Order: sequence, then structure tokens, then C-alpha cells
Amino acid sequence: MVRQMIALALLAFGFTQVVRADEAADLLARWKAASGGAHWDAVKSVRTDGTLSAGGLSGAFDALQDVERGRSNDHYKLGPIEGADGYDGTVAWTRDPGGEVAVLDAPEAKRRARSQAWLDARGYWYPSRIGASYGKPEVRELDGRRYDVLVATPDGGDPVTLWFDARTHLLVRTEQKQGADTATTSFDDWRDVDGVKLPFHSATFLTDTAGRVDERNRSEVQASSMKVNVTVSDADFAMPAMAETARIDAADGVTRVPFELVNNHIYAQGSIDGKSARFLVDTGGANLLTPAAAKKFGLAGEGKLAGRGVGEEVVDVALAHAGEVRLGDAVLSRPVFYVMDLGKLPAVEGYDSDGLVGYEMFRRFGVTIDYARHELVLAEPAKFAPPAGAHVVPFELAERIPIVQGKLDGLPVRISIDTGSRVSLTLHSPFVREHGLVDKYHAAPDAVVGWGVGGPSRGRPARFGTLELGDLAVTGIAGDLYTGDKGAFASPDLSANLGGGVLRHYTVAFDYGAKKMYLAPNADGAGVDAFDRSGLWLLGAGDALDVADVAKDSAAARAGLREGDRITAIGGEKVASRGLPEWRERLRTLPAGTKLAIAYERGGKAAQADLVLADRIAKQWK
Repeated sequence: MVRQMIALALLAFGFTQVVRADEAADLLARWKAASGGAHWDAVKSVRTDGTLSAGGLSGAFDALQDVERGRSNDHYKLGPIEGADGYDGTVAWTRDPGGEVAVLDAPEAKRRARSQAWLDARGYWYPSRIGASYGKPEVRELDGRRYDVLVATPDGGDPVTLWFDARTHLLVRTEQKQGADTATTSFDDWRDVDGVKLPFHSATFLTDTAGRVDERNRSEVQASSMKVNVTVSDADFAMPAMAETARIDAADGVTRVPFELVNNHIYAQGSIDGKSARFLVDTGGANLLTPAAAKKFGLAGEGKLAGRGVGEEVVDVALAHAGEVRLGDAVLSRPVFYVMDLGKLPAVEGYDSDGLVGYEMFRRFGVTIDYARHELVLAEPAKFAPPAGAHVVPFELAERIPIVQGKLDGLPVRISIDTGSRVSLTLHSPFVREHGLVDKYHAAPDAVVGWGVGGPSRGRPARFGTLELGDLAVTGIAGDLYTGDKGAFASPDLSANLGGGVLRHYTVAFDYGAKKMYLAPNADGAGVDAFDRSGLWLLGAGDALDVADVAKDSAAARAGLREGDRITAIGGEKVASRGLPEWRERLRTLPAGTKLAIAYERGGKAAQADLVLADRIAKQWK
């Protein structure tokens, strides 16, 4: 969030070497002397007022630090949106642009908050406030300049790397691991404020694993005023109340919305400013519109930020305000929408939508997804009732996504809950590598296994044994192992992502206020989780299906089909006779050994092939 954009950033180098305390202390003492020396002993608070800029947008910014206790808050405006972040000394909280407020209590969020508190409290000079251990100082060169570099690990926090100018001894650069990326923050324009030096300008950008920088992720804070020893109180850092911008226009405080289940995705009809809209309902996402939908609803996106999903590509994101968004009688007033091109997703789905509704709805209402009845139930928090006979699974929040604890075949796992994923279970690549899971699960060859924001997601399909969530055991899940180093599934903070392939076997309910998920098995809960037997990843193309990927050693590869082929008939049926979701279902559920005649075009010429369906993963993991 914005708080992290202006914070002294953190970097996990993968080692913490304990050295003599005076080696680090000497370096930190030189920094203190250069930035005010003993004057810092009397500093109790720092207030910053200025401007935040990012993605071509800008707006007012203010921040307050309690230097004695490490508490903090900030408020920002960025073009059409505004929000806030804070730390009250115990928990970190965030207020999103739509007015939703949440405690960030996932372990990684707690570690980052603790490290930020150490920095805000100047724990490097005053270890009695918050202590830390240190690595060995190093001398490095960057762009022809020399720096003294120190890695510190605050108690209970993540490692922090500080770069000091070797000539001035002032802090000029920090770095931080954020998932698979690295956040770098630079500091300059140091000015005297009542005897101490403070940086009036900072800039933060992200670097991916290949060392590439995307300027859309760059943010800057330019202070117009910085003051020390302003009066602070507990109320300055307390989590605020949510804005009263949500309601249910029904006497009983409950609304029921029918939905279509397509490719394990939930699609519901709603409206934006009185105009009909079709939404994908996604716990893993936020309110989002395609550029075409934004135009249809008369909403003008502002700015050019960077967005990323399960795919490896980073895409442009703009911001827009609507008057209201509705699902049934559930209403959000003045919602913020992220405007983003979803690329080939309509062709992937074989089904059109205007965008997503996600976290904002789930945070405001109690939400029940009855997959068997194809019904979405939204209730005012006081009127929410969990489904009868449900298993209770507590969750944490990391950013906007619910995270649950469990075990997969004996291994402890932290799993994101994602109704916007068609897949049953995707294991994150750092978790896969750490535990040698490609060999453990005898994973099939790499192939396209999903498609979302940022393009296709590749993985190695596999059959898992038993997933334990609280007292619920789910067996025989067909999923995949992500092996890439970009996108959401490359994050080392999580083990896996649980999607609609598993959730559809339950009535699933979420109480974000109590941070509990409920899972009640439905009539569709029995049987082996089916997995595609063709090896084809298909895209809708009018009266044909385009082959976007052919899995190695699969039925499609043995039939001679290739990426770029255009399939016009399957098993003697014209492709146009069924929708893409139906074809996917047939290629997944027809028995192994089924022979299907495939009519296709390659390079403008008609051709034929016999596709003999075959299992790509074991029917049972041992």
C-alpha cells in the first residue's frame, strides 16, 4: 500500500550474519551524527505533509510517526481515490479507496509492520524501543558512488537493508523483498528541521526477478512541510470506522442473487449506475472493469498504474469512480473501479463479462455461495448466518485475500481462497521447490493450466492426496504445481491457491468481520476430481476453437495437433453446437480411451486427426 511506498524499505538477502555489535554501531552512529546527533534524543514525533505521485496521478499526502513507540498513520489522495494506512502499536490496518477497513494480520503483514515500526521508532539508535540483529557492514559501489551497506533484522520483523552515502553518511537507499519482487526506495533532499535532518523527497519502484523495472510501479512523495514534536494521541493511530457506503435495500437485510457457474467461475448479474452489468465474483480480486465496460457505463479511467495477476505479464491499470454498484439489493455507493484490459480472457472463458466484484462486497457483507443452487446470498453483518453443518475455518487477511492454514499430505500450508480461479489447487513455485514436490507428486510435463490477468499461467499437473482444513479433509484433488518466477503464484509468502474446482463441492460462506470461512458439503461432493484428458488449451474463436497450447506427451500431442491449429469439429459435432465450457467439460469427463475425430485447419488448409483421450495425472496419489 501507499504506506509501503514511502516507508524505509526492507530487503531479505537470504542470510543474517551475526557480527560484533560495534561494527554496525559505528556505522549507525555516523548516520546519527550526520543527521542531527543528540538532537534526535528529544524527538518524539514527526509529521509530514506533501504530495504523492504515481502512475501519472497525484494528490495530497500526510503522515504521522510516533517516534517513541513506532506507531504511524498516513492519508493520501491519488487522482480520483483516497485512502489511509496505519499501525497502532499492535496491528497494522488499511482503509481502502472504497472505504473498506481491515486489520492486516497475516504473518508477512505483521513482520512488515514490525520492521516499519522499528524504522519509525529509530530503533537502530534506540534499541530499547525495538531491538534488531545486524549483518556485517559492506562497502559497495553503484553508478560510480560508494556506499556503506548494512542488513538489519528487527525483532519480530523482516530483514532491512540500509544504504548510506560513504561521503555524507546519510541514508540514501533501502531495499525490500515484496513477494518475488524487490522494492527499492531512494531518499534525498535532506533538510534541517529543528536540529535534525529529514528527507523531503523519496521514490519507490519495484524490480522483478530478471532485474527489470516497470515505471508504472514508481511512486514519489515530495514533502512541503516536515515538523517534529507535534502532539500525538492514541486516536491518531487507531483503526478508523468503515465509511457508511454499503447497504442492502431489503427489509430483512438479506438479498439472494442467482448466478451461472462457468468454468468453475461465478457470474452474477448486477448493475452500475442503473445499467445492467455481468460480474465475475472473485474473492481474490477487487472491483474491476474492462476498458470497454468503463466506456459503456460512462466512466473515465485516470492514471496508468501497473497490475498483475496469475499471468507473467504486467498490464496497465486506471482508476474510476462510479455512483453505485449493485448485486441484487446489495449496494456500494461511490465505488472505486480498477480499469484493466483482461486481454484474451473472454476467449479463454468462452463467456463475456464486464469485470469483477470482489473484496469490497465480501468485506461489507456476509456472503454465502451456494454452488449447488447457483445462488449468491449477501446479508448485512448482523443478519449473516453460516450454513448448517458447516466446517469452520478461520482466516487471515493479506492485502484483500483470505488466507487459511492447513496441511497437504502432512506438509503445513498457507492457502489463499480464490473463487476467481477455475483450478482446484495451485501450489506456489517457492513451496514446490522447497519441498521437491515435482518428484513427490510425479507431476506431468509443463503446460498451460490457467489464464488470467497478465496472460496464461503454466504449471505441472498433479494429483494430490489429502488437504486438511481444520476438521475437514479433502481427498484426491487434481491441481498443478507452478514452477515460474513471476506472477501471483511466485510469491514465497503463500503455499497454494484454492479455487473453484474444490469450492464448488461446498456451500461456502465468508464472514470477514469475524474472519471465518464456512464449508458445508453439498450433493456434488463425492467422486474423483476430474482433470483434462486432451492436453489442449483452447480459446473461443466464433464457430471454431483456437489451440493456444498442446501439453507435451498428451493425447493432443500424440494426435499431431499443434499450437495455432483451428478446430472446427469434435467427435462429428460442429464446434458451434456447444459453448467452450461444455467442450472443456467433455474433454475432462469423457473416459480415457474415448476416440474423438477432430476436424481442424492449419495454415488455411483443412485436416483431420483422431484424438484418443488419456489420463495426464494419476487417478490417486500414493
